[in-house]
Amino acid sequence: MTKVLIIISTAEIEKALVGFMYATNALKYKWVENVEVILFGPIEKKIAQGDGRLMIWIEKLKELNKVPYACKKIAEDEGFEKALMPYAKVEYVGKIISELLNEGYIPMVF
Repeated sequence: MTKVLIIISTAEIEKALVGFMYATNALKYKWVENVEVILFGPIEKKIAQGDGRLMIWIEKLKELNKVPYACKKIAEDEGFEKALMPYAKVEYVGKIISELLNEGYIPMVF
């Protein structure tokens, strides 16, 4: 069965919502074996700022026992690492992305 890596990077909320919606529904309805979500880039700042349109989807993922990863380097450089921590596992994600790809995860980037 397929495993999917959702990388949400865009600063455009409407595009990010599509990624969150797919990730949530793929988990909920078991469309795939597993889904991992990585927040990488501008979207991290929007989440750290608590944008309500995104918080709804973060909560839905948490209800499905899935906490997204977020890039620690970007959060450190931009100064919002602590604000992001309640919503994501803040880690250096380069190695995580590579490991997931090597495990056969199919990337989808939003």
